[in-house]
Amino acid sequence: MAATFNPTVRRRRLGVELRRLRLASGLKSTEVAERLMVSQPKISHMENGNRAVSPRDVRDLCALYGVRDQQVVDTLLAMAGESGQRGWWQSYGDLPQSVYIALETDAASLHTYAPMLVPDLLQTPGYAHAVIGETIPHLTAEQAATRLNVRLRRQHRIYEPARPLHLSVVLDESVLHRVVGSPEIMREQLEHLNALGAEPQITVQVLPYTAGAHAGLSGQFSILHFADSPAGVVYVERFGSDLYLEKPAEVRDFGMMYDDLQLRAIDPVGSRDVIADVIKTHIDAAIRY
Repeated sequence: MAATFNPTVRRRRLGVELRRLRLASGLKSTEVAERLMVSQPKISHMENGNRAVSPRDVRDLCALYGVRDQQVVDTLLAMAGESGQRGWWQSYGDLPQSVYIALETDAASLHTYAPMLVPDLLQTPGYAHAVIGETIPHLTAEQAATRLNVRLRRQHRIYEPARPLHLSVVLDESVLHRVVGSPEIMREQLEHLNALGAEPQITVQVLPYTAGAHAGLSGQFSILHFADSPAGVVYVERFGSDLYLEKPAEVRDFGMMYDDLQLRAIDPVGSRDVIADVIKTHIDAAIRY
């Protein structure tokens, strides 16, 4: 699904859960519509996240699907109640990554393979400023400043004490050597990366050149999981055409791919040693710069 369509994350995830429950009940959407005396398009729109779902809709659907677990019902009712709320990022206007930011804000865990750059959540201000300025053409100074502010605001999610984000990152070794901004910016960025990698809820691994050909050569991706839902989402970042994959088989395939990358990567302690060695090369380059 392209990122031009921007339902709220709660509405989107609620639709996924309602579709899962309907399929588990063995009912077709036409049968649900007939029994509840509503139109079939209404059922489809609710499941696709194209319209708000009222608490009454949730109760009726749960009763029809035979959902007896009150905790499940209460979770879905909470999603319905929150589906119309605005996220902090919406105050910044129309952002290309608004769908992803909503998912990231709500996620309990995030697994990311980064073949080109340090992931947004781990970037220093200097590195982020350089990435935005050098990779996004034709931005005005005001637009670039907005992008930078949003990126740094997203990083607050890592440190929320009530619900810390469990973050796992596999970095291609080339990311450490690619000079973004300047050698001094790279030194600062890699020192920051090593400091974050020592945090208990953050894992950083380096995929060495010696890993050879692997499934991750197809490009960057992230897998998001949520505390109150078994459904996960895969985010595949492409310039101008981001993809969000939600089918269980797709999420499972990417999960297996990520597991393989972790096995090929250097362990977290060894990765910090590798990063520390590369920091020295950037220090030497900064002296000559």
